[in-house]
Amino acid sequence: MRKGGGRVSIAAQLIDALSGAHLWAERFDGVLEDVFELQDKVALSVAGVIEPALQAAETGRGVHRPTNDLTAYDLYLRAYAMAFSSPSEVVEAVHLLERAIRLDPRYGPALAYAAICCMRLHADGSTEDPTAESRKGTDFAWRALHVSDDDPGVLANAAYALAYFGEDIGAMVALVDRALTLNPSFARGWYISADLRLFAGQHDAAIEHIEASLRLSPRGNIGPRSFVIGGAHFINRRFDEALPQLLAAIQGLPSHRYAYRYLAACYAHTGRLNEARQVVERLRTMTPQIVPSVSHLRNAEHRELLLSGLRMAMGDAA
Repeated sequence: MRKGGGRVSIAAQLIDALSGAHLWAERFDGVLEDVFELQDKVALSVAGVIEPALQAAETGRGVHRPTNDLTAYDLYLRAYAMAFSSPSEVVEAVHLLERAIRLDPRYGPALAYAAICCMRLHADGSTEDPTAESRKGTDFAWRALHVSDDDPGVLANAAYALAYFGEDIGAMVALVDRALTLNPSFARGWYISADLRLFAGQHDAAIEHIEASLRLSPRGNIGPRSFVIGGAHFINRRFDEALPQLLAAIQGLPSHRYAYRYLAACYAHTGRLNEARQVVERLRTMTPQIVPSVSHLRNAEHRELLLSGLRMAMGDAA
């Protein structure tokens, strides 16, 4: 900490004690009159960044463990590294998580991420039996909640999957709110909270909560978070504001099929049908499911806005 005049500067670093590797650093500046506000800002920021930084470091170690010496935790770390990759890797992640769960049937994080993987396969249209995938994901999520012991990550991830698969949205939002009460610095929790607000049609709250996630974890992948902002603008018919966010979502996460769907619909609603059809053609190379189930959007007008845009993009409506 350095002080000069009426100003104070605090430098924080996170170092891997075993290897000496530099994981994270940040500087916080403020004035002495606001020192308590600065203290709170430092505490929130450090707490928010430590979890993902440590998770990434632990995942890197777990991936390189010998395959004949894998505990439930090692299997979970390997799956975690795959959970947001290509559909084939998500399928492999589910297999790894199921192995972890067989070793420890009460392993809440593995159960919750298995539910998230099922949600991902269902949303991407990468499953041959969507109904069975929905049942499987719902079962994993409820099992996770039963053993959660108020683990914020388990609560938030399980609620996310259950909300997507059609459980009461108000109850699932309450679970995520509980997770954020337990850990206000949980960046992924704020992201999930934002997406659930998008499901519920609360576009302004969705943007507010995604901004909280960005403040806590500014170095995280911008793709999913740009998608939530773009989706919020889209359902509010702010198409010109939605477009750059949806483009950023695809750039940050090229496998995000829903981002392509929203982008195609957005182009269509602004009369840019050539661009809309180009996006649909790109989407066809990834999945045969251009028009998905949109039952996770609880507002009927929002569902129709997306579907009608996709129909125009496909040339099915004027």
